[in-house]
Amino acid sequence: MTQQATESNSPSLFAKNPSNIMPHKLTLESKLRFRCHPGVSCFTACCGNINIVLTPYDILRIRRALNLPAQEFLLRFTTPVYLEQTDLPGVKILLDEDGRCPFVTAEGCTIYPYRPTTCRYYPVGMSYFREAPADKNEASISEEFYFLVKEDHCKGHQEEMTQTIREWRIDQGIDESDLMNKEWMELVMRRKSFGRQATLSEPAKRIFFMASTDLDKFREMVLSPSFQNTYEFDEQALAKLREDDVELMLFSFRFLAATIFGIPDSGLKVKEERLKQKIEQMKQDRDQAEQRAEETYKELLKDHEELKKQVGESKKKGR
Repeated sequence: MTQQATESNSPSLFAKNPSNIMPHKLTLESKLRFRCHPGVSCFTACCGNINIVLTPYDILRIRRALNLPAQEFLLRFTTPVYLEQTDLPGVKILLDEDGRCPFVTAEGCTIYPYRPTTCRYYPVGMSYFREAPADKNEASISEEFYFLVKEDHCKGHQEEMTQTIREWRIDQGIDESDLMNKEWMELVMRRKSFGRQATLSEPAKRIFFMASTDLDKFREMVLSPSFQNTYEFDEQALAKLREDDVELMLFSFRFLAATIFGIPDSGLKVKEERLKQKIEQMKQDRDQAEQRAEETYKELLKDHEELKKQVGESKKKGR
């Protein structure tokens, strides 16, 4: 019997499975009848009571548009959250006192060209359907599909405009978002597949959070002498990480893949001398552990002999 599972690679990764998801699998060529504009009666109604988790590219794109350093953006406009079904920390948009997105006014979204990936997808979602092969040596079968979200308040579905899902993706700039988010999303899905029984250490969580949300701090770490003494960099690559936020973000995904998830082909290479030092340190730690174990054994043996002696003397006195 084969096993079947659905893996999400879209906003639904961070949302529960609501009843307003239409039970129909769509393709890139499926037709979508939908249009959102200031003239529709529900305009911006979907921007309240929402849960918009931000990807690293969302954060980078929005804060650059606002001309804010990462830390200020995070403090003013986000709140911490765990990515659904994982122990990976992230952030979501901090709603205002009325429960609405702080970037939305009666006239619409003030950061519309830089809006999050979740907003770009709505009312479409994308998922992967994975089926395990009958033979474990064969690759799993993966099928990409789309679905439609229809909420009662949304009147955009009553508009006349019709286009394919492919055209919708192009119109909303989803391809760029998905491309930039791809490696990070794969890490989240990998973590999600481990289940609740696996837990990350607190230092690993802090590193994941920093690399995913605060490129300013991550750049400080990458440019530090200790980091550069540990990992191999050529000067050209280092210059890109120093100046280019997108390159730094993409590097952060490879860094997380190698250091937290142990993915070997991440392109991050430890310097040979540091590797030798690490091996030597591990050997010293092992030797010290063996020495401590031997000393502990001798102490226990000594205590055991002392106890035998005391028991023997007690018996003699009791005669």
